[in-house]
Amino acid sequence: MSAPGVLSFTQQGWELVLAKVKRAVVYLDAACAESLHWGCGSTRLMEAVGDPVCYLREFEPNAIGGKTEQPKAVFVLSCLLKGRTVETLRNIICRSHFQYCVVVTALSHAVHLTANHVPAATAAELEGQQPVFEQLEEKMCEWMGSMNYTAEVLHVPLLLAPVAPYLALTPAFASVFPLLPQDLHLLNSARSDKRRLGNLGEVDATALTPELMLQMRCLVSGLSSLCEHLGVREECFAVGVLSRVIAADLANYAPAKNRRKTATGRASVVFVDRTLDLTGAVGHHGDNLVEKIISVLPQLPGHTNDVMVNMLELTALQIQEENQNVVAPGCLAQANDSAAKALWEALLNTKHKEAVMEVRRHLVEAASRENLPIKMSVGRVTPGQLTSYIQLFKNNLKALRNHCGILQLGLATVQTLKHPQTAKWDNFLAFERLLLQSIGESGLSVVLNQMLPMCKPSTQRTNDDYGPEDLLILLIYIYSVSGEFTVDKDLGEAEEKVKKALAQVFCEESELSPLLQKITGCDSATNLTFHKSKIAVDELFSSLWDIAGARSLMKEFKSVYIPGNHAHQASYKPLLKQIVEEIFNPEKQDPIDIEHMSSGLTDLLKTGFSRFMKVSRPHPSDYPILILFVVGGITVSEAKMVKDLVASLKPGTQVIMLSTRLLRPLNIPELLFATDRLHPDLGF
Repeated sequence: MSAPGVLSFTQQGWELVLAKVKRAVVYLDAACAESLHWGCGSTRLMEAVGDPVCYLREFEPNAIGGKTEQPKAVFVLSCLLKGRTVETLRNIICRSHFQYCVVVTALSHAVHLTANHVPAATAAELEGQQPVFEQLEEKMCEWMGSMNYTAEVLHVPLLLAPVAPYLALTPAFASVFPLLPQDLHLLNSARSDKRRLGNLGEVDATALTPELMLQMRCLVSGLSSLCEHLGVREECFAVGVLSRVIAADLANYAPAKNRRKTATGRASVVFVDRTLDLTGAVGHHGDNLVEKIISVLPQLPGHTNDVMVNMLELTALQIQEENQNVVAPGCLAQANDSAAKALWEALLNTKHKEAVMEVRRHLVEAASRENLPIKMSVGRVTPGQLTSYIQLFKNNLKALRNHCGILQLGLATVQTLKHPQTAKWDNFLAFERLLLQSIGESGLSVVLNQMLPMCKPSTQRTNDDYGPEDLLILLIYIYSVSGEFTVDKDLGEAEEKVKKALAQVFCEESELSPLLQKITGCDSATNLTFHKSKIAVDELFSSLWDIAGARSLMKEFKSVYIPGNHAHQASYKPLLKQIVEEIFNPEKQDPIDIEHMSSGLTDLLKTGFSRFMKVSRPHPSDYPILILFVVGGITVSEAKMVKDLVASLKPGTQVIMLSTRLLRPLNIPELLFATDRLHPDLGF
């Protein structure tokens, strides 16, 4: 059996759920559905239910209740059992005929005690007891109409959506994004003048809003369960402000302290704030097919990490817009198809050109197995060639069933290669390289002036031109890669010109996208005046300055920019690469910016005595497992880069990449301008 990892952790959790669902109506919320989607696939759940009259339903206020012939329900939830969640649960049960209800929560009882403001000392006395769950069980029996009916509430840590053996995401925390200097104003508004924070470096758990701290505790609960599954005692490290809060909370989480006493393995958990390097998140330098697929295809409804693949090609329907929603979309996750899973992992781990050839090879092999009349071809792979192979399966139901996963990935590839935004990918890349040169040679003002001609209103744009969202992505790239800068007369004038041009672009949009609605505060283009647009753009540039100054508190990781010289062009060096190289630096000095979080008195004593004696603090390279958690999202290329880098620097180290979500460039402005970063909606 392979070593415990993110896939076995997720599947083990779902096996506990599947053992409860026989002949039940199953209600899932979006985050748990996404974990199931990547970890086991919905077919496993349908097989476990095993009754054609029982259904899978979305957990939401208007969900259909259970009929007389459906006496059993299982609710699988990622959120706290409190407030609106409990209200929705009550409403569904009250309008149903259930006699047996099971609620599975992804969050531990300890977190529910925290959410109910139970003091730590009292919570410690309750070890082994679950009063919050027991009270809800009683309520559920009341709602079902008889105390003789059966109600169960149990905790199963359904934290992860495993995208690859080395990469998993946390769908319930997809909206989490690290703090920016602009957030200080809101944090300080709840503090007295004497306790006001001077900069982000002073932020700790006590400075966060109660909702954000509780959300971090929910995340820590799941991560502690993962460490328990891996059988490790973890040492926690952090790079960045929010990462430091999460790492400290995990290090001092009471249930984790008890667990560590019996753990036989060791691991490093390093948290990194995404805001320290947004260049990698919005840039187009990743030569990876999956990254392009995720960036250009529409998001699968209810999901943050998968896309919709149009399946009309395989039907007799006309490929027209009105037929788009007639056929259920395909997707990338293929949990129950071993051949498709092998292709998916190949796509994650190869460059674009090799990935496209791998898609062709799998389609050819699948067609050969079904004795379909395939015409072999060599040389460059074209979308037309892949389409011709896919069309062979069209009227063959058996072949379609046998190779449905491969066909979905094949169609995702074709639709991406044909997509107009894919053609723009190389344009972005070329312009980003030009920007890197210009920043080193001429400075930020010249770079902004180079952007001016690209700020075109919709009436003057062609398909090759940059729209408002594209311009935002380029601006984030510029300010993140530049880092801290001094504002002089030239830069001030260049910024004002770009602000004015961008405000005009926003104003002249015939329709405002959801992102532009969020940025401008206007729900329709007719309400957006130039004055409102200019105010929004001024605020936008304040965020860009925050991005540029995000590394100001760093001593070692101050820059992701390498200036050019006579031998080499200027380039971008990802922060994650710098961190991994520092972790496995053979000099093995104490890392300056990778901060170790102590987990109690022993570590504090070590830190104190180390001033006088030779006591070495834990180092992130000391252990056989490295868990790297990027708070705020990660790209496919970054995850592969880290995996390959660890393998080359310290072979034998198991690396697990975790993050809140898979990123497409447009996610970053969406996360940056989210209004609820400090006050997340926890469902109550």
